[in-house]
Formats: sequence, C-alpha cells, structure tokens
Amino acid sequence: MRDFRKEYMEKLRTPEGAVQVVKSGDWVDYTSSLGKPVLLDRALAKRRDELYDVKIRGNLISGPIEVAECDESQEHFIYHTWHCSAYERRLCDRGLCYFIPMVFHNNAAYYKYFLNVNVAMVSVSPMDRHGYFNYSVNTGVAAPIVQNADIVIVEVNEYMPKIHGGYDECIHISEVDYIVEGKHEPFPESPRYEPKSVDRQIAANLLPYICDGATLQLGVGSMPNAVGEILAESDLKDLGMHTELCTDAFLHLHRAGKLTNKRKTIDKGKGVFGVAIGCPELYEWLDDNHGVAAYPLEYVNRPDVIAQIDNMVSINSCVAVDIYGQVSSESFGSRQISGTGGQLDFLIGASSAKGGKAFICMSSTYKDKNGQLHSRVLPQFNGDIITSPRSQVYFLATEFGVINMEGLSTWERAEGLISIAHPDFRDGLIKESEKRKIWRRSNRRGQA
Repeated sequence: MRDFRKEYMEKLRTPEGAVQVVKSGDWVDYTSSLGKPVLLDRALAKRRDELYDVKIRGNLISGPIEVAECDESQEHFIYHTWHCSAYERRLCDRGLCYFIPMVFHNNAAYYKYFLNVNVAMVSVSPMDRHGYFNYSVNTGVAAPIVQNADIVIVEVNEYMPKIHGGYDECIHISEVDYIVEGKHEPFPESPRYEPKSVDRQIAANLLPYICDGATLQLGVGSMPNAVGEILAESDLKDLGMHTELCTDAFLHLHRAGKLTNKRKTIDKGKGVFGVAIGCPELYEWLDDNHGVAAYPLEYVNRPDVIAQIDNMVSINSCVAVDIYGQVSSESFGSRQISGTGGQLDFLIGASSAKGGKAFICMSSTYKDKNGQLHSRVLPQFNGDIITSPRSQVYFLATEFGVINMEGLSTWERAEGLISIAHPDFRDGLIKESEKRKIWRRSNRRGQA
C-alpha cells in the first residue's frame, strides 16, 4: 500500500508559515461551525498590519474569530457569514460582520459559479492510511468551497469525529496544498436550548400530525429540542432523520430507540445530515457510525430530494408572522440574528412529499427588555426581512393550535392566524385585518 507520510511531511507547515499565502485583497473561506481553522485564524490575525482588504467568509462559527476581533477598522480584515451563530450575531451588532443571504441548497452552486475563493482553510480529522482527511460535521458545506479554491490548507484537529458520508465527505492529500498541525482545545459545549413550557405545548400540538415511520428535519432552538424530547417520550416508532442540522434532539431520539431510519424511502437505514452542532455526546454518537451519513447541502437540502421521502416532516421556528402569512425567521427588524438557512428548502420539499408536512412554529408572544408583552402575529411587516414568502408557508403552530394555510385566501389566512394568536391581541388584529380589507364581515369576532 502506498505510504502517504512522505507527501504529508512535504506539505506540513506551521500555521504562521501556511498563512503566508494570503495576499491583500484575497477572499478566504473558513467553511462552517467546527470546521473553523482555529490555529490558522490566530496566525492570520497576527499578519494584520501587513495585509489590506482581506475578506473572510464563515458560517455558524463560535468565537472568537481572531481576524474580526483584531481589526475594528476593517481596513485589514472584513468578516462575513451566511448564517449567524450567537457569536456572529454579536459581531453583526458591533458592525464587525456582514451577512450573506443564501438558501442553503444553493451553497455548492454559489461557490461553483459566482464566488471567488483564493484560500480555503478548513479543520479536518487526522489523515487515514489511504491519504484521506474527513470533513466531519462540516461535510454539508466544506467540499464545494474547497473544490473551488485556488489554495487549500487543512488544519488537522485531533478532536474532529470521523463521519461516514454519502459523497464529498473527505479530501485526499493529493488535493491539499498545505497541512497544519497543533494542539487544540476540546470542543466547547454548544448552547443548550432548554425547552420552556410554551415550547412543550407547541410540540404537543404537533404530535398528532406525526406518524410512525416519519422522517424528521428539525431546526435549531428550544422548540425543536422540545419536539425531540416529546417524540422520544411518545409511542411513535421507526422515525428517520433527513436534516440540514443534526442537533442534540436527534441524540434524544436515538437513545430512546425511536430513530431507526428503517422506513425511509431513500437512504434507507441511514440518518442523513449536513452539519452537526451539539454536545460532546452528540459527536461521540456520530463518530465512525455507519448508521448516519453526512452529505453536502446541495443533496440534503435540495427540494426534489426531500420530496422523495414519504411522510417527511419539517419543523422550524420563526420570529414573527403577519396576517398575510409572510414569515420572518432571521431578523428582528433589520437586526440579523440567524439566516435563511434551509427553511425555504424544507418548506418546498416536505410539502411536496407523499404524506409530507412542513411546520413553522413560534410562541404567540414575547416580552421586550422592559417586560412588555408583544404579539408575534403582526398586522403587516414594515421593513422586516422576509425569510419565507406567504406562497410557500403551509402549517403554522403556536401554543394555541395549528393551522394549514395551503390554498387559503387572504381572509381565510387572517382568520386562521388570528385564531392561534394570543387572545389579548386578537381583537386588535381583527381591526387591522378590516382596515386592509382582508376580513369578511361574516367572520367570527372575538375568537376564543
């Protein structure tokens, strides 16, 4: 068998030596989540005063990102994300991060046809005896970025789990320009989204819509976690996984014996995902597990792939909805808090599947910093960023119930949405609907 150690040693560099390839004006990609090249980022930040206008892209990356933190002037480094982590959201608030709108199934096409990548830097698991480095929990986005880069640097992270994949889960040493090694810290705990009582109520409202053998996509946050916990405690069996983001909710389902993937119509017997973010136990479960398969998002999120999965159930969260049925999931007003991600992909795909259902969920109200209660069902958005258009929104759920808006007219939508709004706000929403001439005079008033 060919020995790749000689080639490995020839390409091995210190982090400081590897980042010398970056030039002023370059586009540099850090890929996503645990793929963040910690050592390379630190070394690149040290070159701040000799570089200008270096533009960096990332996604769902936890902090710190040294190139962003070291240059508030943005004369040297400019950081961008196409889906905010909690840390990247804070960078946006400080004016140190710019958002790139992206529907995730387009990830590969964007990089192939429209975006320049001068240098790709990505963390990988240690090389195997065949010369392959594994993209691990970063498989969903890494390959398309790396394949279109002028220069590829891999940072070997001893803590990265090895994840089996459908395709493009690895890169061969022959495709790598430079290799970096060094000591890393164990991965930090991801934020734990503890379900609240309202999350559990919403999850309970969804339970009657989910059948044995259903395949699940769950978004991030406390409500999807509540769904995972309630399904784990239910009588449902033989559930499947086809999800952009694999989180602790799926680990709960696995431990409860609910997640078998036996009834999936494609990728039978395999839990499919693109990116994984969660607790250390989640990574231990995914490591070298032949029951899961990581794929690029161009496969996981492609609506025509999702549509092939019978009884596909997509469950995502939103920030607010207006009485026309438009959904905002990624911003508070103009403040970017997350990203478009795969919500629209799974709305289209799951609603097209045989027996499929696509849910968007939210609590009916929220409190501002002064303790004042506000409705998440609004009369009409005014300047807010719309994630999902009303023509693509189907099931909506709050703690007060579930409605299906497929094929409904404007007055029917208004009536349905007001019925799941908090009772304290329903009369006001009816008045606003009347002003907009989307409330029938014969509609029920003062709905209970």
